[in-house]
Parts: sequence; structure tokens; C-alpha cells
Amino acid sequence: MTDKTIDMSTGLPEFDSVLQGVRPGDNIVWQVISIDDYIPFVHPFCKKAFADGNKLIYFRFAEHPWLLPENIEYELYELHPENGFEYFIDEIFKVIEKFGKGVFYVFDCLTELSVDWYSDQMLGNFFRLTCPYLYDYDTATYFALLRDHHTTQTINAIHSTAQVIIDVYRSNEEIYIQPLKVDKRYTPTMYSLHHWKDKELLPITKSIIISKILNGVSHPWLDFSKSIKDMWIRTFIKADEIRVTEKQNKSPLYEKYFNRLLRMVVTREEQLLSLAYSYFELSDLIDIGKHMIGTGLVGGKAVGMLLSRAIIRKEDPLLQEKIEPHDSFFIGSDVFYTYLIDSGCWWARWRLRNNSNFIEKAAEIRKKLLTGKFPDDIIEQLKEVLHYFGQSPFIVRSSSLLEDAYGNSFSGKYESVFCTNQGTPDERLEAFISAIRTVYASTMDEEALLYRAQRKLLNRDEQMALLVQRVSGASYKESYFPHIAGVGFSFNPYVWSKDIDPKTGVLRLVFGLGTRAVDRHDDDYTRVISLSNPEKRPEINFDEVKKYAQRKVDILDLKNNKQTYVYFHDIAKTNADLDFTIFATHDAGSHDFGYSTQGNSDYWVLTFNELLSHTEFIPDMQKVLTILEKSYRYPVDIEFAANFIDKNTYKINLLQCRPFQVKKEIHTVEDPGEIKDEDVILKTKGPIIGPSTQIIIDRIIYVKPEAYGILPMTDRYSIARLMGQLMHREDKSKNILLIGPGRWCTSSPSLGVTTKFQEINTATVLCEIAEMHDQLIPDVSLGTHFFNDLVELDMLYIAIYPGQQENIINKKLLATMGNDLEIQVPESKKYASIVQSIDCSRLPNNMKIFINANTVEQKAVCFIGTED
Repeated sequence: MTDKTIDMSTGLPEFDSVLQGVRPGDNIVWQVISIDDYIPFVHPFCKKAFADGNKLIYFRFAEHPWLLPENIEYELYELHPENGFEYFIDEIFKVIEKFGKGVFYVFDCLTELSVDWYSDQMLGNFFRLTCPYLYDYDTATYFALLRDHHTTQTINAIHSTAQVIIDVYRSNEEIYIQPLKVDKRYTPTMYSLHHWKDKELLPITKSIIISKILNGVSHPWLDFSKSIKDMWIRTFIKADEIRVTEKQNKSPLYEKYFNRLLRMVVTREEQLLSLAYSYFELSDLIDIGKHMIGTGLVGGKAVGMLLSRAIIRKEDPLLQEKIEPHDSFFIGSDVFYTYLIDSGCWWARWRLRNNSNFIEKAAEIRKKLLTGKFPDDIIEQLKEVLHYFGQSPFIVRSSSLLEDAYGNSFSGKYESVFCTNQGTPDERLEAFISAIRTVYASTMDEEALLYRAQRKLLNRDEQMALLVQRVSGASYKESYFPHIAGVGFSFNPYVWSKDIDPKTGVLRLVFGLGTRAVDRHDDDYTRVISLSNPEKRPEINFDEVKKYAQRKVDILDLKNNKQTYVYFHDIAKTNADLDFTIFATHDAGSHDFGYSTQGNSDYWVLTFNELLSHTEFIPDMQKVLTILEKSYRYPVDIEFAANFIDKNTYKINLLQCRPFQVKKEIHTVEDPGEIKDEDVILKTKGPIIGPSTQIIIDRIIYVKPEAYGILPMTDRYSIARLMGQLMHREDKSKNILLIGPGRWCTSSPSLGVTTKFQEINTATVLCEIAEMHDQLIPDVSLGTHFFNDLVELDMLYIAIYPGQQENIINKKLLATMGNDLEIQVPESKKYASIVQSIDCSRLPNNMKIFINANTVEQKAVCFIGTED
């Protein structure tokens, strides 16, 4: 009997390091595409066992080539599976008992047993009996399985019994491995895809490499033939047969199944159906089916992402080569429906449509949705998704049936949740399930329901599908992020110069995760780039450029398992291998706005100048937006990320595409002429976003900056709620000018008024005054969810910088116009010194309030006068 503490090894130090060693009792299963991919791991295992003087047993029963290397000692046992299961397993058990503990075993490929026994189920049974027996004898045992040859039930039986499961891939003659299970061991990169080369096994963290490799290999759990043959699966199997036999002539049968799958998984909305019909192939729809968890539609966000890629593929194959492959998964809308029923929420949700108190009722449903359970078959599929992603971060994104459609973007109304995907398999699964619950529960969020109610969509079928996307980027120390990300619009509604052609589009660009571009951050800035004149900036000089440059970078913190931000200078100091010259500009003279690197005297400012002037990135993005707008026959709004190998080599990841709900016209208005200074209420030279406007204002609601600034924080939240009451008392046809300090809809009362957008969505003109504190500047917010809400409602946005030339806020004139706040909201009397509500129809001498805003010239003036 051999001592239990015997030194065990794979024979490959780099593998021992990744697996945290081989332990007595380990049953190690190598999942390969051919036996040739098993042998490179068997040989060092056997040589090491021989060199250490350990007993090595080879069970030979298959017809494939001999597995063991030459010039070693071993015991050979030739088995005969054709004699039956009992005889076969009895022979093995006798050998195990004969040699006792601490023995090393190599089995031929187990896949051939299912041929001899005519049963995959018996192979699973063999493993469930043999593995525990070997484990009890503290052995180290190698098995192999051919991928794409076994049922899900058999694979599950083997995976639940073995201690170590390793996938082996070969791409361009390079070998990659990915541990799927390593029992009772864990490291932060253990479950990552690894590249085996030159006696090193290095984790791959770059999404552009991982998605390319994994897209090129088969995954048996994505094969319809391994699933129960219900109507859903039978339809896909038949479609796959037709794809192979009738692709060239696209027969009526091809068209029948193509159209059926379009309505099964893509959309039933006619405009999108027409677009999908033009650009999808049957193979695209089958691939969607192979990447689905559950059944149902994939939802608007997923459709937009897939369509944008199909459009680029067809319209510009050369540009397609620069698009990062996606390897997303889709949780079908039917899963949400089942979850509602199983959680006891379906009836309550159904009754919301006719309940005037739907917000309060929805809160109760939301609580239940955060604690619901999923069926076992869905859990098993979620585990397979985690196996596939390894330890790469991914994001669970809402993709509801109404989302990202023509007319309704639902921008930012539902949740998306990052999964950093670190920790043990059980911890990662729980985080995945929690993310799904969070997105499902967000369908009952107040803002989402009010958005639906406003658009009369409460009675529409709004099921929630989910898009599960690998996060584009790479690991840098303990942080994960893409080099750049942002949003793009094929039409530019922010024209701050006559040199800008709005029809060429605009980008809002950030370094790091794109959340800093789509969420409105109150303490930082982004780079707004006109595609017609990329290097032109609203800022006048480099000091202003530094002042309004991005300082914070959104990242995934792999150590602490969360999304957060870090300062760019910290990234620059700790990642000397990153070529920052593509994204940032040296500034050796300023410590106020620069970013130090490696502790020396050099500083960086995130200007993106090199990216804009010396790479093809901007022309490529302009092509993308132009092609998509032409195909959609409508302006488009995209989200993207990009990763660079060098300034000439990069991949663009199209994460989202949807119709951009903007009026595609930029016009001017007639200049109002000379206006006396004492008649000017406010004046600005921009930024101005939205339609050029010349209208009469019916009501002004003005939050006084100096009074608001000294309020206790709790009272500031009360002001936000008061805004909601005031803004919804007027007839919807009235023009309301809303003026306030700092930023509207901020999350921080120290930086502005913490309204929700739905509270102020009746405003015609929204004005922000940079008067909360010295460092706070109104942010253009182009591309954020806040901005998209403005655009959808055709709302005009203007900012005022008191103290700057041609920027005026005439507080004295406003003070003479009265305040009917107590009439509008009687209980608000104590805030009358802070909030002024002006009924413009009550001004003396038939005076009117006019606003004249010229978007092209970036100038606006609001003044008092008469119509003649």
C-alpha cells in the first residue's frame, strides 16, 4: 500500500501551477476534439510517474492509436467492453483492488465505450461507479472524451463525478485549454482560457482573442441533437437540414423556415422584420437558437446588436474584418414568463394595466422578483454559459420586446448588470442568477413603468429577454476594461460650430468601460467628437481641454468583484506596457490636470488626439454609422467598444444599435434683433442641444441657485419632488422653461437638483446654470440615457455659465415677475424663497416671455417683450 501523501503531478509544471497540483483521488477528464489532442498530456503524465518510481497502469480497450510513450515501465490491461458492462467494470475493479493506493492510471478514450455498449447512458453509469472507487484509492487517473459525441445527461453525470474537467482546443495549430472544474481549488485565473506554448500556460484575458478562438470550435451543449426534441428543437433541426441542402436556391421550403424562425426568435414587429429579412441568413437564426437559454424571442437589444453586424457583413466585408466577433448568449423571453408564474407574480403584473395605483403595486411585485427561483434545466444551461466564459467578465443586459424599437428606445429604463465572474463556480453561478433577477425586477421600476404609461404601452406585451455579452476588453493587473468605448449617432444634434456637418454623425468617447459615456456622471467629462471635423473642440485652449478632460475610468475590479472607477493617472502609473500615446497627450508643465506615469515628471491628459488624427478609427466609425443609417432608413444610435493591438490594428465591438429618435433637421431661426439689456432674462453661447426654437414661454419654474445652495441635503430632495408636482400641473400644450442650478436629474444633491426625468419631462426648455460650485460645469451629456430622453421628447437643452462673456441670468428681472408657487402647490409655502413659479400670462401690459435659440450658431436668448 502506497502512502497517501505521494507526490502527484501532470508532468507539466505549468499545468500543476494552474490546477494547484494533482491531488490523490483526482479523476482528470480531458475533453478533446481528436485523440491527437489527448496524447500531448498523457505522455508527460506517464513519464513523470515513471521517473518518480510510481506504479502506472494502462487500460487498453479502444481502437484508436496507442497512448503511452516509449521507454517507460507500466502494467498493461487489455479490456473487452464487447463482453458487457458487468464483465468490463469487474475487471477494472479487480485491478484497482490488486494494486491499492497511490497508483497512476491512464484509460483509453471513453467515447468508444458508448459504441461497444450502444448506450451513452451506460457510459455515464460506468463513470459514476468507477470514479468514486478510484478516488477512495487515492489514485491519479486520466480519461478522455471526444467533444460533440455525448448527450447532455451523460456529460452531466461525468462532470458531477470527476474532480477535474479540462477542455482542450486547437486553433491555427496552437493549443488552448480551459479548466471547467477543479474540485476544492481556486485561483483568480484558474477557469480562464489558457494558451499552452513554450512550456508556459498563460491565461488569455483579451476579449478579441478569446471570442475568436471559441467562435471557431464546436460546443456540444449548443447542439440541437443533444436536446429533448420538442417542437422548438424540431423546428431548428429541420431548418438546419434545409440550410445545408437548399442554401443556394433558397427554395420555398427555405423561405418558409426562414420566416418561421424570424418570428420565433427575432421579432414580430413589421419594420424590424423587414430589415431582418434583408440581412439575416438562415444560418444566423440557427446560430441564435444554438446560443439560447430557454425559448422565446431574444428582444430588441439583442436584435439590434445582431442586425448591425449582419448589415456591416453584407454591405462592407472589408470593414467587417475590423469588427470584434461576438459570442453572446440569449435568455429567451419565455424564461421570463415562466419566472413570473413560478414567483407568483403573473396575476399581479397582469392587473397593473388597469390599476391607477400601479407604482405602489409594482413595488410589491419587484420584491418577489428579486427572490424567485429558476427551473433545474435553466440552472444547468446557466452553468454551461459559465463554463464557456471561464472567468471572463460578462454583462447581463435587458433586451425586452419593446426595447430599442422604432419609436421607443427605453434608454436606461431597465437594468444591466456586470458579472466580474470571479470566485468559485458556485459563487459565480449565484452572481449570475442574481444579475438575472435584478434585470427582471427592473421591469417593475417606477421609471420604466412611467415611461411605458406615458407612451401608452402598459397594455402592450412587454416580456423581458436577456442578452448575455462577454465584456469587451482585457485584464490589466486587477482591473478589466476596454481601451475605449462610447456611443455614436449617425446624426449630430449638437452642432457647436458652422464647420460641423450634422449629417456625418457624432461620438461620445471615453477611456475604459462605456458606462462613463452612457450614464450621466456629475463629476467628470467625456470627449465629444464631430465626425465631420473630429479634431475641432468646443474648448478654446489647452487649459480648457485639460479642465474638461476625462479623469475617472470605469473598470471592473477583479479583486473585489465589482464595477467601480479609478483615476486615469493610477492606470497610467501601474500599466507601463499600455501605449497611452494613442489616447492621451503629454503635458509636462501642469500638475493640476495631468496624469503622472511611473513616478516621473511626465503627465498625461486624455485628449484622444493621436486616435483622431493618426488612425483609421474615425473614418471606420463614420462608415459604420453611415451604413447602418442607410440600411435602417433612419438615424441610428450605437454603443461600441474598441481594443488596440497598435495604432493600426484594432477591433471595434458593436454592442448595441437602435433607431435614434431624433428629428433629422438642423435649421436656424430668425435673429430677434437688438434687445435691451434690462429685458434679457437669460442669454447663453452654448452648449445648446435640440431644435432651434422661437416660441412664447407660458411658465417659468426657477430654482434659485443661491438659496438652493444653502439648503440642508434633505430639503434638496424635497425640492426635487416639488418639481415633479409643479411640472405636471400645467396643460401639456403649454411651453415651460425650467431653470435650475448645476445638473438636473443628478444623483447628488450637492451637484444639482435630484429629480427623476419623469418628473420634469413636460419641460419644453431645460436650462442648467453653472452656479453650484467652482468645479461644476453643465455637461453636454451627449449620448447618455438623460440625453436620449431629451431627444425623444424634442426638448431643448441650454447651459449658462454666469460670468462668461454673453452668458446672463437676470435674477433681478426674474424677481419682479411674481411667484404663484403657493397657488400651484399650497403645501410648498416654506420653499417660496427657493422656487419661483411664474405664470407668464399674468405679466402686466400684455408682456410675453420669448425664447430664441439657434442651435447652429449656438446662441440663445430669453427675453420679455410684446408680440408686435
